[in-house]
Amino acid sequence: MSGGLYVEARFRTSGDRVLLVEYGDAIDLRINEKVRDITALLRKDVPAGVQLVLPAYRSLAVMYDPVVTTPVKLQALLRGLEERLDEADLPAPRTVEIPVCYGGEFGPDIQQVADHNGLDIQEVIAIHSAQPYHIYTIGFAPGFCYLGGLDRRLHTPRLATPRVSVAAGSVGIAEAQTGIYPLDSPGGWRLIGRTPLKLFDARRPAPFFYQTGDSLRFVAISSQDYRRIQEKDGI
Repeated sequence: MSGGLYVEARFRTSGDRVLLVEYGDAIDLRINEKVRDITALLRKDVPAGVQLVLPAYRSLAVMYDPVVTTPVKLQALLRGLEERLDEADLPAPRTVEIPVCYGGEFGPDIQQVADHNGLDIQEVIAIHSAQPYHIYTIGFAPGFCYLGGLDRRLHTPRLATPRVSVAAGSVGIAEAQTGIYPLDSPGGWRLIGRTPLKLFDARRPAPFFYQTGDSLRFVAISSQDYRRIQEKDGI
């Protein structure tokens, strides 16, 4: 491991019951896979005192009971798990297709994204839907996935003033990221389209359409297809 991409595991405490550990200095698939491996090992055989494990891009947070264990014990445990990464049983990654109706009422900011990058709307759609996006982590809201891999030609600043309400299923761009709002919520991302799929439903056996480690591929659809999917099994 060299070149500043990887670092020796770095630990710091947050309050009296959370240990944070960082495994790298970049958003990188290999670092993220290591985070997911460690998370899987911890969840497979939960150590005494560990209450919750929350993975992120390049780090994870371990919530623990300070009556049962200590940061020192957890650090030793986590260092040991780095020698057992091949034992992690991660689910096979999938590529999940997300139908999106771009522009119009569903993507009111797509022209701004086009203008900012010297493109036309069709070029924005073609570039955005050209490749899959790796899901590094899920958080902020149920089903909100943090994606990597947005083409530099689409990087666009957030709105100066966030919207009070963004419709569930809206697909947006903010700086170097793209993502989907799984629920109605405030938001400052540039909206370029919307999916008719209900991305999170607690009543389903599998509440989410995807999981960390999967990839999303956006597929452009017409407004007629949007309505058809919506009526069948959408929002």
